[in-house]
Amino acid sequence: MKKHNFYAGPSILSQYTIKNTADAIIDFAGTGLSILEVSHRSKEFVAVIEEARKLVKELLEIPQGYTVLFLGGGASLQFCMVPFNILKKKAAYLETGTWAVNAIKEAKIFGEVDVVGSSKDENFCYIPKGYTIPSDADYFHYTSNNTIYGTEIRKDPDSPVPLVSDMSSDIFSRPVDVSKYDIIYAGAQKNLAPAGVTIVIVKDDILGHVDRPIPTMLDYRTHIKKDTMFNTPPVLPVFSALQTLRWYKEQGGVKELEKHDLAKASKLYDAIDSSRMFVGTVKNPEDRSIMNVCFVMKPEYAELEKEFIDYASTKGIVGIKGHRSVGGFRASLYNALPMESVEVLVSAMKEFEAKH
Repeated sequence: MKKHNFYAGPSILSQYTIKNTADAIIDFAGTGLSILEVSHRSKEFVAVIEEARKLVKELLEIPQGYTVLFLGGGASLQFCMVPFNILKKKAAYLETGTWAVNAIKEAKIFGEVDVVGSSKDENFCYIPKGYTIPSDADYFHYTSNNTIYGTEIRKDPDSPVPLVSDMSSDIFSRPVDVSKYDIIYAGAQKNLAPAGVTIVIVKDDILGHVDRPIPTMLDYRTHIKKDTMFNTPPVLPVFSALQTLRWYKEQGGVKELEKHDLAKASKLYDAIDSSRMFVGTVKNPEDRSIMNVCFVMKPEYAELEKEFIDYASTKGIVGIKGHRSVGGFRASLYNALPMESVEVLVSAMKEFEAKH
């Protein structure tokens, strides 16, 4: 039975990425060695990381003055690397979910944190509006997509201070005006590659202005000087990332990917909104994520939640159980997920509703 993978991360990858990675595990670039055992200093792998960095710049139209890094530690390490490198006295943060909360916690170690807006009062089911970013903040940080709660900020905000964003779960799903940002970071395991590598896009001139000593590995300048090869990078995830980036280019780039993502999300949200059994957890359409669609059973059908998950599994649908902190269902519609999978899920929802 064909599987329809809606897991939130690690998540679905294109067959192009999976096949090419599998082939390289047997024989990488005709070396007779596996990608799992090849030296990261070999000319074959140096070519991989150079092309991957080039494609990130091309697909996101990154201007001059920025460096693309491939680092370990996941986005969670960036929660402390960002303030370590650029927080002098005070930072401004938008609190929109679990990962934003974790980022705020880390930043407080290094200085004052002004939480300019929060949706915690309603379990993060909306994006705060009307907040003011203090002009004396060293930077403003926001999480663009909230995987657990299904909210997303799809427009690049205007900020009077340097702008930082965690784009782990929606990078490459829409065009981004990188010139507005000073740091963008994204864990790979949503829209790019297996877990283990993190993309960091950093504006070079934002660095070097804090007085504190920074440990070598946590200093962005260390990795910039060594072309993101200061230490052994996560070789396999970087190779897989390159395959995904090539596939994105073949698909027509980020604008084309966005069209497909919007169409998938629209089909699923329409099914939820017209349902007598299911209801979305994010009421405001402009706050809804096109990457992670969160919904629940209406109260009168709540006892059927597990039964629906079991029913969906008979159709090959996996990964739709909501995060343990919110319950319900979550369908992650990352770039590699085909429209066919959304259609199968929508059909399953309608069939189950008709049965009950």
